[in-house]
Amino acid sequence: METLWSDFINSEWHDWRGSGRSEDRLEFPDWQARFLRDWRLNAPVPAPAEDIPSMRSFRERLHALATRLAAGGDMDEGDWRMLNEHLALGAVKRRLTGEPGAVKLDFVAVAEDWPQVLAEIAASFGETVLEGEKGRFRVCDNPDCRWVFYDDTRNRTKKYCDDKMCGNLMKVRRFRARRKGGQEPGET
Repeated sequence: METLWSDFINSEWHDWRGSGRSEDRLEFPDWQARFLRDWRLNAPVPAPAEDIPSMRSFRERLHALATRLAAGGDMDEGDWRMLNEHLALGAVKRRLTGEPGAVKLDFVAVAEDWPQVLAEIAASFGETVLEGEKGRFRVCDNPDCRWVFYDDTRNRTKKYCDDKMCGNLMKVRRFRARRKGGQEPGET
């Protein structure tokens, strides 16, 4: 399951095929526009140069936290404080929307800037921790990938961010390693 926070964390892209190539997509206006459009957020594109360092720092801290949770760790007081600091960057108004019989409460951002976007990301991460299970945080088992995701499968055994890409690649790597080691296919 892709979430707002995981999409943001995974903006630091690493070539899952193992070339060693990586790129920081936070700086790319095309990535920024797609991210905002997909998550129905508003901020200037391209992001102001002065916002990029704080975005990058927040991403690194969230990645470290998600990795710790994936390894079975817990959140500490400093982690909650960090999320609250970013939540404080954004303000929302409440609005009732819909038709009679199907009215819902919406939270509407007051500002349309990147600090507001970071507040929404912090809220998304916090909601996932509070409403989900910390044991469902995962880091892709492909060591070249490093993608973080939330395992929403029923049996909680998802190992790869994408079974068709990273999962298939790792299956091929294991097969080749067995062949190189002298084992025939099908032997264990």
